[in-house]
Amino acid sequence: METFVDIALWVAMAMVAIAGIAAIVLPLINSFSNPKSLLKSAIGVVGIAVLFLITWSVAGSEVTNRYIEFGVNESISKLVGGVLLLMYALFGIACVGIVVTEINKALK
Repeated sequence: METFVDIALWVAMAMVAIAGIAAIVLPLINSFSNPKSLLKSAIGVVGIAVLFLITWSVAGSEVTNRYIEFGVNESISKLVGGVLLLMYALFGIACVGIVVTEINKALK
């Protein structure tokens, strides 16, 4: 039974990797026929990168003794904090966008 679970886990990880690569490569191939869509995507990626730099600069870098045992240092703590704050910011932006869209629909 353990062998089946191990094989299933490896197959699942391979499928996730293939799906991730396809999710990145196929839209890029498709966007070469329409370069303006590639520019819009680049603006979005730059926006998220700027937002990450802002959240990373605000994130704390404190490390407790418990995490030092696992090899976590201040830079890793700051990186994880920045990613978490980025996730919170993107979630908030998405919620605000949903509310604004619904209000806009209701007014039309």
